[in-house]
Amino acid sequence: MFSRRFGTFWFASLLSNIGTWAQQVAQPWLLLSLGASSFLIGLDSFAMSAPVWLLTLVGGVLADRADRRRVITLFQSIQMLCPLLLVVLLLNGAVQPWMVIALSLVVGVTDALSMPSFQSIVPSIVKHEQIATGLALNSTQFNLSRILGPALAGVLMAGVGAVGCFGVSAASYVPFIVIALWILPPRAATPAAVRVDSGHLFAGVGVIARDPYLRGALLTVLITGAFCGPLIVFCPVLVKEALQGNVSHFSLAVGAFGVGGLLGAIGLLFVDPQRDRRRLIACFAAAFGVIVVLTALNPWFWALPLLLMLAGLSMSVCNTSANSLLQASATPQLRGVTVSVFMLAVRGGTSLGGLLSGVTVSLLGVRPALLLNGVIAVAAIAFFSRQWLRVPPRPVEHPVGGI
Repeated sequence: MFSRRFGTFWFASLLSNIGTWAQQVAQPWLLLSLGASSFLIGLDSFAMSAPVWLLTLVGGVLADRADRRRVITLFQSIQMLCPLLLVVLLLNGAVQPWMVIALSLVVGVTDALSMPSFQSIVPSIVKHEQIATGLALNSTQFNLSRILGPALAGVLMAGVGAVGCFGVSAASYVPFIVIALWILPPRAATPAAVRVDSGHLFAGVGVIARDPYLRGALLTVLITGAFCGPLIVFCPVLVKEALQGNVSHFSLAVGAFGVGGLLGAIGLLFVDPQRDRRRLIACFAAAFGVIVVLTALNPWFWALPLLLMLAGLSMSVCNTSANSLLQASATPQLRGVTVSVFMLAVRGGTSLGGLLSGVTVSLLGVRPALLLNGVIAVAAIAFFSRQWLRVPPRPVEHPVGGI
């Protein structure tokens, strides 16, 4: 049985993510309506995700050593100002593509610094044996928001336009910040505790990088992020240019992706927490690559929601299982760094994949670019998984400490 703190955190996170996904539907469509090229769509995704390469390890140290209440409140508040500024720009008819991309960069920087603190909350408020279940439940709210957010965006885009989506996104930060202040007790931090020293940072990364059991999980999500993640980044281009759809079709497709993610997260609730999840991770990562190939070859819009639902399911099972494996194997002292390295693999892979795919989409078109990505993903996962699955399974021996 999970505590009231977990339930309140789950609900606040759901509201926040609904607003985020409403913006995720509105923003690329707004860029397309402003005449942005496929390369600029990829650049916007890169700007939002690329800061993880430089800052997420720093965020991991902050999660381990600083007062997480202050970290989350400060950076989430800065993030909230970005959609508010877009609302002002839209109401005044002054928005330009470069402004949208610049604000995405601000969101990316603050996200990289605060997300390790956010991701380390669940293992801190549940019992050790409940980590995998807690993370799976947390994944259900994230994927439920992927259904509700795009559905809300479709209504708002048809009614008041993109400005409504950005307004909802800004408002959705408030309940999460309030709940984070309540759920996380203040933690006194000495200057030594908050200092981001390279010794702690690189020692933690070195421990993870030298361990083939953990390295395999990170490599798998890095590959899927880089080569399969662009499926969602360039979904608006696929819908508008290849399938001649509109924003309602796009929101339906993204919502279907969320349905699949939710089904995957629910399915993980029935997986034995003590089970070795490596084969599960590898199989669903390969399936994600196959689905990208099928999506690139698909000529019918009616099949796109089904394919994206399967893609969402595959990504949810792969990433949530990899996150569970990493966090359950980490010591409490390195949990923040472990989370940040996981984020680096997922978000960093997506950022590079979005930028490189922006180039290939501009040169080859959206279908050939996605086809190439899917083939590379399947081949790479098949190659690297063979060695990873030969590594002996790892017993988990590190209990979760308090906040």
